Amino acid sequence: MSLSSQAFMQTMEARISFSDADKALLKANAAWGSSIALQMAEVFYAYLARDREMNQILNAKEGRMHRLNETFVEWFGEMFTGMDDWGIAYAERRWRIGLVHVQIGIGPQHVVPAMATVVNEVGKQLKSAGLSEDLRDALGRICMIDLAFIEQAYVEVSSQAVMRETGWTESLFKRLITTGAARMQ
Repeated sequence: MSLSSQAFMQTMEARISFSDADKALLKANAAWGSSIALQMAEVFYAYLARDREMNQILNAKEGRMHRLNETFVEWFGEMFTGMDDWGIAYAERRWRIGLVHVQIGIGPQHVVPAMATVVNEVGKQLKSAGLSEDLRDALGRICMIDLAFIEQAYVEVSSQAVMRETGWTESLFKRLITTGAARMQ
């Protein structure tokens, strides 16, 4: 279950149909993305702060919100530039972002609706700027890839921890998960 961030990125690109045309469109609109990044961060963190549990995580350490805003602006811009054409550096950075979410306790139940907030707000911004729906679709696809990295971090960290603690093999672990899921229906 050990993840190769580059292979995962390539798999997600294929599954989500994130195309060269999407990449070109995002790159062509990178300046616009940068121009709204701080506003997007404000919407994103205002949404998260409404949740008591998330608000505690966001404000658990002095200066965390300032750092998170800076990180969000950087992350948002990277979706438009692709850093290295959405290659190894991009994939490794997304994997690290996923691990940080796991480490500080931001669960999928918070990440998924928060990403939806980003996609919805971008749609509003695009409309008011008179930009194409194709750009919204391209940004939606890369957001879903980024979301997949965060979700996969939970899977990888959890499964590795269980296997390390129990000595189970990967095939046994997968069989137990499948059996357990079937029993919960």
